[in-house]
Amino acid sequence: MKAVLFDLDGTLIDTAADFIRIIQDMCRAKPCALVDAEIIRSQVSEGARAMVQLVYPELDAQDPVFLAHRQRFLDVYGEDIAVDTALFADMNILLERLENQQIPWGIVTNKPRWLSEALLKALNLHERCAVLVCPEDVRHTKPDPEPMYLAAQLIAIQPQQCIYVGDHPRDIDAGRHAQMYTILAAYGYLPRQHKDDLGAWQADCIVHSVSELQQVIEQLLLAHTATESLLV
Repeated sequence: MKAVLFDLDGTLIDTAADFIRIIQDMCRAKPCALVDAEIIRSQVSEGARAMVQLVYPELDAQDPVFLAHRQRFLDVYGEDIAVDTALFADMNILLERLENQQIPWGIVTNKPRWLSEALLKALNLHERCAVLVCPEDVRHTKPDPEPMYLAAQLIAIQPQQCIYVGDHPRDIDAGRHAQMYTILAAYGYLPRQHKDDLGAWQADCIVHSVSELQQVIEQLLLAHTATESLLV
């Protein structure tokens, strides 16, 4: 293994608190009962439409009124993108260890580029990240492997030599289809309909904390180093 790629929300960065704040503010403005924080958390990986539908389930997703609410949600989020957002606990330790070993790390996300870049800049990660692949960069987004192939190409490393970490079935599917080593981040924003059978995701490995993730990645990197030494 020569590189580590991450999904963004719920895998690398804990963004849920800001989404919970905005969605619950939208509930108060409607007004309606507040959507439970855990329900919002489980919908983060589904995107803006899914979260706004929690507030306006009676509206069709193509209704102009719904689209206006969705745009308002995105505008508010973009203005205050990292109020309560941060790297997951222990994640910076993992990133620093990768950087010290000159192992590039990057991001493959379905989050729009303007939001992804703003978030990385807010957390001072934009210069540390070796590659960022967003929906605008490809014709087919995850679970299609196209974004994974592009990320590997941009860092000049074979897909088979990349680790991909994600918290949604489409992350694991995309990584598997690209022949990457896939790690399911069970500490992340697992969709409610998929969280009861994590084995069905067919990830190569499941971790329940960032510290466990670090241990797995270091074992994979050591195994790669040992293999290269034998080949020399």
